Amino acid sequence: MTRALIALLSGLLFGAGLAYSGMSDPARVQAFLDLFGQWDPTLAFVMGGAMLPMAGAWVIRSRLSAPLAAPTFDLPGTTKLDRPLAIGAILFGMGWGIAGLCPGPALADLAIAPGDVAPFVVAMFVGMAAQRFILFTSQKPKQAGA
Repeated sequence: MTRALIALLSGLLFGAGLAYSGMSDPARVQAFLDLFGQWDPTLAFVMGGAMLPMAGAWVIRSRLSAPLAAPTFDLPGTTKLDRPLAIGAILFGMGWGIAGLCPGPALADLAIAPGDVAPFVVAMFVGMAAQRFILFTSQKPKQAGA
C-alpha cells in the first residue's frame, strides 16, 4: 500500500511538473528541436532544473541500503552501450521529434487532452509490445533440425 501511494504521489508530482512547465505541449518540444527555425530553449532549462533534485536523490540513495518503500533498489543490470541501446535511442528520438511527445508527457497529456494524445499512446504501447515480442522470439532456444 505504501509503495502504491508513493508511486501515485510521484506520478502526480511528475505530471504536475510537466504540465506547469509546459513540457506536455508537443509544440514546445518541437520548437526545442527546431535548431534552425524558431528555437525555444525552455526544455533545456527544465532538463537542467530536473538534474538538481535528481543529483540530490543520487546522493541520498548512496547513503541508503534500501529504498524507503521497497526491499531493494531496482537499478539497471548493465551500463553497457550497445547496438540495441543505440537503435532504441535513435527510434525514441525520431518519435520524439515527429510527435513532440515522449512517454511521460504523453501519459500526462491523457489527463489534459486525451483525444489528441491517445493515438500516440496506443502506438507507443504497440511499439513496446512489438519490441518485447521480437526480443522473446529472438531469445527462444533453437530447436534441433530447425
